Amino acid sequence: MSGGAGGLSGREVERVQSVIATLDAFWDKASIYMDLPRMMWTDVAEIFIIAFLFYYMLVWIKSTRAWMLLRGLLVILLFVGVAAVFQMNTIIWIAQNTMSVAITALVIIFQPEMRKALENLGRRNILSSLIAFDFSKGEAGKFSDRTINEIVKACYEMGKVKTGALIVVENEILLTEYERTGIAVDGIVTSQLLINIFEKNTPLHDGAVIVRGDRVVAATCYLPLTDSLRISKDLGTRHRAAVGISEVGDSLTIAVSEETGRVSIAMGGELYRNVDAEFLKNKLAFVQKREQEPTKLELLKRRLKNGRKADQKGSK
Repeated sequence: MSGGAGGLSGREVERVQSVIATLDAFWDKASIYMDLPRMMWTDVAEIFIIAFLFYYMLVWIKSTRAWMLLRGLLVILLFVGVAAVFQMNTIIWIAQNTMSVAITALVIIFQPEMRKALENLGRRNILSSLIAFDFSKGEAGKFSDRTINEIVKACYEMGKVKTGALIVVENEILLTEYERTGIAVDGIVTSQLLINIFEKNTPLHDGAVIVRGDRVVAATCYLPLTDSLRISKDLGTRHRAAVGISEVGDSLTIAVSEETGRVSIAMGGELYRNVDAEFLKNKLAFVQKREQEPTKLELLKRRLKNGRKADQKGSK
């Protein structure tokens, strides 16, 4: 076989180079005559990034109330476009003079959705995956296996007698602002305590319980309700509150239905309905051990350290 790149013959390589040179020359001439900018690989990367961000933004908007607001805004823009085509000067003048006010109004109208978007972006741990930040709890925030067993036992005992319950298991993000809305308890997590709190016609049964570490810190707490359109209409306030608190934090929320006795879990804005005890126990164990996972920077340091040790052993 004659010499070439990637198994190609010399003649084939020349043909490929000729085609590339022809396309490059054509683009240069087109850029001159049509005043087109010369595209670099960074421009292609920018197009892909902007397209991805735009698609992600549309998907996010469609699952919130902002979708209806955006449709209304598009109707107004279409109306202004029609006015511009037919030279309706009065409408165009009104649109131009209200543009600055409209931008401020949009910020106010979309404030809840923008806040949620920024919270979601901040929870993605883009930087903390490389650098270990410690803005919240440390080792003291982890709960024991006994706490997991007590929570699971309480949930399914309440499910058998159809006692409604809402239990928020705090993770790395502190839920102090929601803790203040309830009544301080500060008791060790036991199945008996949780069952007694949610017993019907008792002072503490209404609202949510917040669990931090191995202790129940507060009861009768008020939680934010989700605005997601993906939540089934047959679910009540308890399940919407479970999803709502999971959207603003990294907690795991357990909801026991008062109508069916079924147990559901909310994490990261997702609702897992009618789960069994094993599934619940695995999710609690995941939250319990997630803080122990090393960051990418720590893993890189370990690999470098192990590589040096191996080099040292090899040189000996």
